[in-house]
Amino acid sequence: MLWSFLSALGGVGIFLFGMFLLTEGLKGLAGKSMRSFLARFTRTPLSGAATGALTTAVIQSSSATTVAAVGFVASGLLTFPQALGIIFGANIGTTITGWMVALLGFKLDLGEVVLPFIFFGALLRLSRRQNVALTGQALAGFSLIFVGIDLMKDGMAAFEGVVTPSVFPPDTMLGRLQLVAIGFAITVVTQSSSAGVAAALAALGAGAISFPQAAALVIGMDVGTTLTALLASVGGGTMARRTGLAHVIYNFMTGVLAFFILGPFATWVTAWTVDGNGQIALVAFHTFFNALGVLLVLPVARPFARLIEWLVPERGTTLSNELDPSLFAEPTLAVEAATHTLFKLNTAVCDHLNQSMGMLTHWPSRPPDHEELEEALLDLQSYLDKMPPLAGNQELGPIVASVLHALDHLFRLLYRCGQFDRTSALGASHRLRRCRSILAGATSKQARPNSPDDFPVLQDLFNRLRTLFREQRKVLRVHLFEAAINGKISDEDAITQVDAMRWLHRVAYHLWRIRVHLNAIEAGTTSLSMHKEARIEIEDD
Repeated sequence: MLWSFLSALGGVGIFLFGMFLLTEGLKGLAGKSMRSFLARFTRTPLSGAATGALTTAVIQSSSATTVAAVGFVASGLLTFPQALGIIFGANIGTTITGWMVALLGFKLDLGEVVLPFIFFGALLRLSRRQNVALTGQALAGFSLIFVGIDLMKDGMAAFEGVVTPSVFPPDTMLGRLQLVAIGFAITVVTQSSSAGVAAALAALGAGAISFPQAAALVIGMDVGTTLTALLASVGGGTMARRTGLAHVIYNFMTGVLAFFILGPFATWVTAWTVDGNGQIALVAFHTFFNALGVLLVLPVARPFARLIEWLVPERGTTLSNELDPSLFAEPTLAVEAATHTLFKLNTAVCDHLNQSMGMLTHWPSRPPDHEELEEALLDLQSYLDKMPPLAGNQELGPIVASVLHALDHLFRLLYRCGQFDRTSALGASHRLRRCRSILAGATSKQARPNSPDDFPVLQDLFNRLRTLFREQRKVLRVHLFEAAINGKISDEDAITQVDAMRWLHRVAYHLWRIRVHLNAIEAGTTSLSMHKEARIEIEDD
């Protein structure tokens, strides 16, 4: 009996490991296609639910679907109600695993048939070609699922006639509540409702539990997944916390609904269970109450979203609210959030620069002050520091490197915005006023380019500006110091104006380097020459 129990336990473990391999392989293969599909077909909560269900069914990962939805809202690509549709739909998509297990794992004995596929999958996983390796991983994972199911079936078969429904809480209101709690605990321990559902199917097939008892367990497992979502949102950004809370509230309400329709549904499928199709009836119940929950909540998706937004208000500066740590699970989304934040900060700092020069031409209703900008820059720096290493990632690594370069120059630029003694001297002469006006016009274009065609033009413009200002600084130094010697201006005024010209030159240099790296990010790749800083002129600031 002990060995049978260990066999069933090992089957659950192999099932979980197979699910992990399958999910990771499919997620890697889907990649950008999954995100593009979600973004393209999500226009309303209803279409979001459909795409969320389909995506989750294909990649076998509701967490990946949810993380993608979080990233889309953070970047402004989707509204929160639209994202809620995706999250609701993901609940339906997760029930597909149950159908696969019931129809293939229990109706067909595939445990031995799939063994060669595990071998072939392992061989493919050794390939250096990413898509081939991911295909092999998914194949091996898919096959291991059925090996795990066979072990669960064999282990549970030994308990047939020994462990009966009478061992579990009775089929009463209180008994069902106890079974819901047991199902909840199983999901908390295994961190997978799919594994719990598979175990319930095995127990039902062995006659250890009745259909109503299995259904109550499944309800608890469905609610239990919310604890994982809630724990994952702790310490996350606003969107992750809103998503976690929405998941908890929605699944709890769906669980309550399922609990009250369990009795009528059990009566309706009595013929199925008598004919030996109890496992099909169980997964049908799982899909039915999740689909019904989605249909009932979709009409009130927007009010529901407003409730969640009220319960979890925005925190921190809006300039960095996209930086959600939950996106680290999907490196591409995390990098996209970082780059999008960088571009917002570029616009804000450039506007702040023009304001500090007294040349502001455009500004939102309430501009962020110097401290808010510094806080947002530090937020981005901290986010990049916490981001998982991207060593060997030829696509994302160079982009993050360019973000770091541009961020460093934005810090320096913001620091110069606070040098009021220098900016106040920019109106001291016609030459300085002219240079300030030229720089302000270029900075406005840097903040809001008209089109991508302007990117290389701006890079060339700032390169020429910093060269021009460097030459002007040399000429101005000679001119002003001669004027000071001849008593035309004071020594202090001469030094102040030279210092102001130096300030213009260094600001133009930082704007040039920022544009170089922004252009590299826009291109999606960064060559080695773009990473190297240009020769820094030897001078004192």
